[in-house]
Amino acid sequence: MSGVAAILLAAGRGTRFGEEPKLLARLDGKALVRHVAEAAVGSKADPVIVVTGHRAEAVQAELRELPVLFVHNPVFAEGLSTSLKAGFTALPQDAQAAIVLLGDMPFVSVRLIDALVSGWHESAMPAALVPTLNGQRGNPVVISRALQPSIESLSGDVGAGLILRGRSDVVEWPTADHAVVQDIDTREEFGKLRI
Repeated sequence: MSGVAAILLAAGRGTRFGEEPKLLARLDGKALVRHVAEAAVGSKADPVIVVTGHRAEAVQAELRELPVLFVHNPVFAEGLSTSLKAGFTALPQDAQAAIVLLGDMPFVSVRLIDALVSGWHESAMPAALVPTLNGQRGNPVVISRALQPSIESLSGDVGAGLILRGRSDVVEWPTADHAVVQDIDTREEFGKLRI
């Protein structure tokens, strides 16, 4: 047991992507969200909690047979913060932290997740451990359960970055892995992945 759960945020509408639901777009024969879920399931993080919202049934169907826990966010349209809250509320009692994964980052690997979980432990379990590439903060982020009250105070379409900025107890973790900054927002970005 790593003491770190995984929260996979898979509730958003991805409106900039166009008509097709972004998380269900297929890359190498699998939905984007399935790539991330498989990496989480193969990692030290346990359990893997998938927060659903938009097209929840279709997302669940893509992840069938994977040992994940589904938590539905009925107010997903109010923004990312609501899904983050839903994920933290679903954490088991023994989870000391959660690694927060975004459903549109298909290149995040088991190796990266495990390295971040280990990095959080080795850094004396800070408020958060944030990967950086060439000084740019990325995802996924390991967030201590101690920050749950701060997460509960968030509203709208914001993530944890808002509460992590400027804190002295947030550790930046340099990496050369481009996956930490490689998310997909538009159909054009997705098209470039397939070339």
